[in-house]
Amino acid sequence: MKVKLDEGLSYRLKPTLQELGHDVDTVVDEGLKSEDDTVLADVARQNNRMLFTLDRGLGDVRQYAPGEHPGIVVFRLSFAGPGTVSRFVEEFVRNQNLDEMAGCLVIVEPGKVRIRRQEDDSENKTASSD
Repeated sequence: MKVKLDEGLSYRLKPTLQELGHDVDTVVDEGLKSEDDTVLADVARQNNRMLFTLDRGLGDVRQYAPGEHPGIVVFRLSFAGPGTVSRFVEEFVRNQNLDEMAGCLVIVEPGKVRIRRQEDDSENKTASSD
């Protein structure tokens, strides 16, 4: 899967995700640090990359509707340091099939993955990651 890491995620995730077989670039590598969410989402769309982020604003289904982008994965952890966040993201990638999330809006919290697909309309599909 082609993935773009938002600036809030550690650059150390890039080689880890590459070792897991993903094509990874980062917002920082592309000189997009501090850009508006809409710019980041547009660049990810243009490059056909699933966007990984901690930014809850990118989880707004009204603005980033499923099927209108290659996929957005929002990681929601409260009060976690960079190492904890990186381990959480790595565990998610190891345990989930990203191809099945293409075009989806995905909210990932400890113990819960919510996947909003284009055909879901108002329903959420929930999978437990326990």
